[in-house]
Amino acid sequence: MNKPEVVMIGLGYIGLPTAALIAQNKIHVHGVDINPSVVATINEGKIHIVEPDLDLAVANAVREGYLKASTSPVEANTYLVVVPTPFKAKNEPDISFVEAATKAIIPLLKPNDLYIIESTSPIGTTEKMMDLIYSERPELEDKLFLAYCPERVLPGNVMYELVNNDRVIGGVNEKSTEKAMRFYEDFIKGDLHKTNARTAEMCKLIENSSRDVQIAFANELSIICDKADINVWELIELANKHPRVNILQPGCGVGGHCIAVDPYFIVSDYPMESQIIGKAREINNYKSFWCAEKVQTAKLEFELKNGYKPKIAIMGLAFKPDIDDLRESPAKYIAQKILQNANNEECYIVEPNINTHKVFKLTDYKVAITKADIIVFLVAHKEFKVIDLPKDKVILDFCGVKK
Repeated sequence: MNKPEVVMIGLGYIGLPTAALIAQNKIHVHGVDINPSVVATINEGKIHIVEPDLDLAVANAVREGYLKASTSPVEANTYLVVVPTPFKAKNEPDISFVEAATKAIIPLLKPNDLYIIESTSPIGTTEKMMDLIYSERPELEDKLFLAYCPERVLPGNVMYELVNNDRVIGGVNEKSTEKAMRFYEDFIKGDLHKTNARTAEMCKLIENSSRDVQIAFANELSIICDKADINVWELIELANKHPRVNILQPGCGVGGHCIAVDPYFIVSDYPMESQIIGKAREINNYKSFWCAEKVQTAKLEFELKNGYKPKIAIMGLAFKPDIDDLRESPAKYIAQKILQNANNEECYIVEPNINTHKVFKLTDYKVAITKADIIVFLVAHKEFKVIDLPKDKVILDFCGVKK
């Protein structure tokens, strides 16, 4: 492989598709991941995650010599940081992975290099990394280009949206913004919008916080409707006939690496100012607990009525339909609560998008439907929508599969 033009640090759900996309444009990419198994898989031209069209893109890029993976970075002209930003105690963002990735490339940096963070980050992170770089390499001060550019993609449609979605790009100064704009222009068809690094960081956070607030309204409405004996799915459909109303669909909570996470970046730094954002997080977290309690109540009612403990089918573990991603999944939390409360009941865990799981023993959905007395729909996977349900089953539909 020729000397890489781009180093991609982090080869997960965003990093690997982005690396493949850049490589498709005949740009040599050196991907970095701390997991040797991930590195080995990619270098074989294979993928370790489920994402439509990604397997072909990676296979082609590796075969043609434009993509190579390693556990350590090398010298290049552009460095992209696409690593996780998890939480410490009390939902405080942890930027240690971003910091570690940055420290790994500091010895490799040279004048005119471009450094971009794509990881979801607290406001001011790009500037902190700039200060870190210049504290260790003061001779490079004002000779690098540093920017922030968050992704805006939907799992299950990543390869299309990476190319076609608009992007917000913010540098630590105007020259950095312009340099980053020119980099993304090579492979993105969507519009590129210039701003500064702090605004770009905040833009990513408020996009997902806005969606979290809207989902919280739907989830709170579903709890009210349950108590009022109103079909929430019908109610929302009717309300949305209003030309200026667009209520989202409720679910069993909110999951994923963005919507369930990003609001905490704001709440952590601005706790007094983020009242609605913080309350929305509480509501969406409570919805998962509420669903688990509804299952427990249904179990007790079944046992009182029939004189024996019910078998339960738990339908779905992913954080959204038709993907294999379980990150921050409310369905996974509910499944765990059901199993914790199980008292010799037989539970069937169903997730059609993964083959095995380290914690849960998985069952084929057709088998689970046949054997279970209580069927709990947590994720509206396409397989579930076409099931003909026996009329003698107790159905708990928390995601509108049978609305």
